[in-house]
Amino acid sequence: MKIISTNISKIKTVVYNGKEVKTGIFKTPTNEPVVIEKLNIIGDEQADLVNHGGVDKAVYAFSHNHYDYWRRMLANEDLTSGIFGENFTISDLDEANIHIGDHIRIGTALLEVSQPRVPCFKLAIALNNKNSLKLFTQYYCTGIYFRVIEQGVAKTGDAVTIEKKAAHKISVKKLFQAFFDKKYVGYEDVLLEALTLPELAVEWQEKLKKKLAIKVESAK
Repeated sequence: MKIISTNISKIKTVVYNGKEVKTGIFKTPTNEPVVIEKLNIIGDEQADLVNHGGVDKAVYAFSHNHYDYWRRMLANEDLTSGIFGENFTISDLDEANIHIGDHIRIGTALLEVSQPRVPCFKLAIALNNKNSLKLFTQYYCTGIYFRVIEQGVAKTGDAVTIEKKAAHKISVKKLFQAFFDKKYVGYEDVLLEALTLPELAVEWQEKLKKKLAIKVESAK
């Protein structure tokens, strides 16, 4: 794996459904090295600090390999690196083979996989497609959020390596699909196992508890 593109953005204000929306999703490539700190990347801004950035979502990466699929699916050949709001567009980043708690070296920084990405309405703004949220969720490959174990510097072309694999079987894709796919067989077992993982982001721990509680209530 390697960094195909490093992407950052300042906060912008756009009009969506007749209302002004502040967002940092419009990320564009930079040729300069970026500094990865505990809560974010220097020079990259988030408008909604409740749902973006912070310890468990300091860095977001998306696979370069998914781009051809989305160009076909959205009938848009103009999709360029950063359009999904990712800080790093990385070759061969496979959500099915990367697990919650894996340690991944990006440039000189050491990151830990914390959760899948759940798309919000701002992705539809960036892609200019109102159906993109549904399509994105159904694809189950939504990119990866990381927390920062060791701060560092990264730039386009740097190697991306897995330095430590988690001992369990809960991949980023498996967790996301078990949560959202109503036909996923054995999803409760996946979610229950995921809840035992201390590396799982607090936000997702709460999501799983809520979903499992609803399941328990409906079974009574």
